[in-house]
Amino acid sequence: MLKNINKDNIPEHVAVIMDGNGRWAKKNGLLRTIGHKNGVKSVREVVEASVELGISVLTLFAFSTENWNRPKAEVSALMELLVSALNKELPTFQKNNIQLQTIGETNALPKGCREKLTEIINETSGNTGLKLVLALSYSSKLEIINSIKSIAQKISDKTIKPEDINESLFANELYTSDYPNPDLLIRTSGEYRISNFLLWQIAYAELYFSPKLWPDFTKADFLEAIVEYQNRERRFGKTTEQIKN
Repeated sequence: MLKNINKDNIPEHVAVIMDGNGRWAKKNGLLRTIGHKNGVKSVREVVEASVELGISVLTLFAFSTENWNRPKAEVSALMELLVSALNKELPTFQKNNIQLQTIGETNALPKGCREKLTEIINETSGNTGLKLVLALSYSSKLEIINSIKSIAQKISDKTIKPEDINESLFANELYTSDYPNPDLLIRTSGEYRISNFLLWQIAYAELYFSPKLWPDFTKADFLEAIVEYQNRERRFGKTTEQIKN
């Protein structure tokens, strides 16, 4: 599959909605937590492929603010899995020059998770390769509301004027201000929804929906999504003739 990829047209930022762990577990007669554990393998394969392709930013939707409403036992298992996975993957991050970062209301995470995330983020802060961004306790609607509040406060403080507000200023208030907007958004499990993920940032992203449940999503599936992306024409409101010229 790698031979089919144009190395001159690699998306700079890929975002992934990792959906289907619970349904995978149910399909296989297993507990939902086992589905989440098996999903870690798919994360590893997608990260590996991203490094090989030279993708700059990979954002994974790992836990939404809505996910706090799930059964407490499942949420606790997810938090424990996050800590365990980060411990195991640190050597791989260092070996492959991966920098871990997060977006979302991470202050809502359990203390142990916050401490482990801070530790791994600090340990990998000097790495200059792939930025692996975990969206944790993330809500795009909340992100946008918080950005509006921040701008409103700056107007109140008279550090900016209403007429200063534009797309660039607004984007600088988002969690993702340090990253380019996603070029490609992938969602697994056959669902055709965005689910409150990067609503502002994906305005011009290419959307790719895979029927596979996340634990079944492989490196080959990820590369297939990249090939599909490369076969599309991104016009950003222009005509085909303008793009070609």
